[in-house]
Amino acid sequence: MNLNLSAFASGLTLGLGLIVSQMINPVKVLSFLDVAGNWDPSLALVMAGALLTLGFLQWLIRKSLNQHSHSANTIKQANPKQIDAKLIIGSSLFGIGWGLSGLCPGPALSGLTSGLLGSYVFVATLFIGFLLFNKLHRKP
Repeated sequence: MNLNLSAFASGLTLGLGLIVSQMINPVKVLSFLDVAGNWDPSLALVMAGALLTLGFLQWLIRKSLNQHSHSANTIKQANPKQIDAKLIIGSSLFGIGWGLSGLCPGPALSGLTSGLLGSYVFVATLFIGFLLFNKLHRKP
């Protein structure tokens, strides 16, 4: 299968899944995060499904890579034991932003198709953050 077609199909599947599961609805997400109040546990099933799919696909890819070498390049895998300040700060900012807005990048991008004003504001600030990060961390 053409790599671009595969990427398109994967992105389309993710976007449709986010819309069907209501992950693009900030009220639903904030209700899931409100464990001390009116908690809505339904998004836990969405996350469990995503984790099961990810686990299966990672197993399948590793099995395939062990059997067939598709290229001379080796795939670098992240070191799960490497926890540094950048990881802590980045994940904290992500979690705080998700908790305050009820949006994260995937659902916000999918929300653009629904015309949700909050998604447009979120995506605009997301790209401002990308540009700021590049400016601050650009290597000479």
